[in-house]
Amino acid sequence: MNEAETRAELIDPALKAAGWGVIEGSRIRREVIAPGRLIGNGKRAQSDIADYVLVYRGEKLAVIEAKKRDLPDTEGLGQAKKYAEKLQTRYHS
Repeated sequence: MNEAETRAELIDPALKAAGWGVIEGSRIRREVIAPGRLIGNGKRAQSDIADYVLVYRGEKLAVIEAKKRDLPDTEGLGQAKKYAEKLQTRYHS
């Protein structure tokens, strides 16, 4: 199962079942751009794209990074932490 299939068949239904995007005030943002760091002279380093950001009442609560189904569950953890930091979202190790 590739990443797109993982998103469509596993992640999207699980988020909906958990009430994301259904419960008032909850929102699923897909492919959110995490800006690159400022490098000076009004320029930024390359941006990254987080697969999902979960928002509740305007507060970013979680970043989800989708991966192919046959990869270990922790495969996107470092990437998600980096995106959370760039998006100024708290995270726990």
